[in-house]
Amino acid sequence: MATNPFLLAADNDPRLIPLLRANPSVASSQDEHGYSVMHAAASYNHLDLLRTLVNEFHVSVDLKDEDDETALFVTETVDAAKVLVEELHANLTVLNSEGRTAREKIVEEGDFTEVAVYLRVKELEAQVNGTGDEAAPNGLHPPPLPEGISVNIGSMAPEEAGEVVDPEFRRRIEELASRPDFQSEEGQRQLRELVMEALRGEVNDRDVRQRRD
Repeated sequence: MATNPFLLAADNDPRLIPLLRANPSVASSQDEHGYSVMHAAASYNHLDLLRTLVNEFHVSVDLKDEDDETALFVTETVDAAKVLVEELHANLTVLNSEGRTAREKIVEEGDFTEVAVYLRVKELEAQVNGTGDEAAPNGLHPPPLPEGISVNIGSMAPEEAGEVVDPEFRRRIEELASRPDFQSEEGQRQLRELVMEALRGEVNDRDVRQRRD
């Protein structure tokens, strides 16, 4: 019978939580490569286990392995990414030993494009709300992007999900946010369209880098 906490976490084995409660230090333990129960829970999409590790056992959501990668780097589903980012407040800007964020690594590997798109949207939210880059003009902080953003993953290359939209996108979204009807249905519709343009690389005056094989 396996008692390795990392294997128990990968399997979401019901014996894990009693083991951790009996010895709480195990919750934040790491193997010789820095792999942790947190990394296992994220990789295998065990959402309640992620919540329990952070909320009950106070494991850092940004615990790093030997490559300086947090659980966000090994996330394979949007659901797990949402729990890490929106509920547990994982840091989107953490860089691994190669100088890449979780989103940049996922884009490079090209396996979980939906996660890369989600993380890009959260990065854009942080920029617009002034929690990533400087705040918008006149101290304006628009609300988070509305629900309902969807992406046709089949038509988008992974590298396009990760393209950074700089000053033109910022100008247009700040202009939109300054309108009195920003929070109306029409204003929010235009915000969704603008974000999707950005993710597809359609914002004007951008130097869209194309990867050439």
